Amino acid sequence: MDESRSTMTSVLAARAVRDFGDGFVAVLLPAHLTLLGFSAIEVGVLATAALLGGSLMTLGVGVIGSRHDHRRLLIAGGGLMVASGVAFAAVQDYWLLLLIAFAGTINPSSGSVSLFAPLEQTVLTRAATAEERTRTFARYSLVGAMAGALGALGAAVPDALAPFGLDQLQAIRLMFVFYAVLGLLGAFLYGRLPPRPPVADAPPSALGPSKGIVVKMAMLFSIDSFGSGFVVQSLLALWLFERHDLSLSAAGLFFFWSRMLAAFSFPVAAWLARLIGLINTMVFTHIPANLCLIAAAFVPSLSVVLALLLIRAALSEMDVPTRTSYVMAVVTEAERPAAASFTVVPRSLAAAVSPSLGGALYAAGFQALPLVLAGSIKTAYDLLLLFQLRHVKPPEER
Repeated sequence: MDESRSTMTSVLAARAVRDFGDGFVAVLLPAHLTLLGFSAIEVGVLATAALLGGSLMTLGVGVIGSRHDHRRLLIAGGGLMVASGVAFAAVQDYWLLLLIAFAGTINPSSGSVSLFAPLEQTVLTRAATAEERTRTFARYSLVGAMAGALGALGAAVPDALAPFGLDQLQAIRLMFVFYAVLGLLGAFLYGRLPPRPPVADAPPSALGPSKGIVVKMAMLFSIDSFGSGFVVQSLLALWLFERHDLSLSAAGLFFFWSRMLAAFSFPVAAWLARLIGLINTMVFTHIPANLCLIAAAFVPSLSVVLALLLIRAALSEMDVPTRTSYVMAVVTEAERPAAASFTVVPRSLAAAVSPSLGGALYAAGFQALPLVLAGSIKTAYDLLLLFQLRHVKPPEER
């Protein structure tokens, strides 16, 4: 029990550190690239490269995860985070930045889509009972969202440093150095995890008896992520900057409250899942959030737009802990790293395509269309999910 508690504490602390860094990087990334003279299309392409590279690394982790010590893999990920922050602070050439985004851990999305996720989820599932699993993932998501909210608030630091003689570009570079320091701290926290031997009965092809359900979930989740890619945090920030002339400090404050609302929704999601089930919780909280996103595209008032987006934030991520818990519950223990990875990777690949399309639509003057596409595609996903998986129950619901 003490080892399980220590394991959970280390994973939650490491996620808090990592998501704090992702929180300010997602807001500062478009501002940084714009100050370097790059266009909206180039910002979208770089976001796509970052998501695509993260997808391939996550796929690799899923393939080898059951045959290697998760602790060592997580420490290596922390080292890659250090290298990514230092490189983004030092490099100005677009093609080099594109390569670094592809090979590193820079995350343009507000969600935790990275090589860390499948490993952390497997470690947490092993440390929790079936009855505690959804609540554990609610805490996991809560910690990440709150850390990301504080990180988004940290995007105002470059403006706060202006009176000290630092221009905005220099201050943003310092924030990328700080991101590298957070990677070092994360590697230290992962080092506190107990080493675990490889799973003895790991299937040779990473997936075994659960292959069919994993493939179905991967296909469904990829539809959702393709829609989400049109409004990743970096592109949503760009839309607010250009469509409503929102300042960098105001954007940081807005994304802080968005993350906070999402964070407080996770314990509610765990409670709701006990009443109506994991799949119903995912679907019936997601659809109203999508409608708010579509409405925001057509509202001229900034205050109403922000209100709609905040309502969306309070609802749209209630599927995060429930989805993770569901995936971990319906596969065998040996398949968990692969299942986590193989359901994340198609999501990441699908999400990697749409930021470039969204950036192109913004640049062409169709500023409302990415939001409408995102809301419509995600609603279609919700209905398909309900139809396809409502009869596949996790152990605690049978």
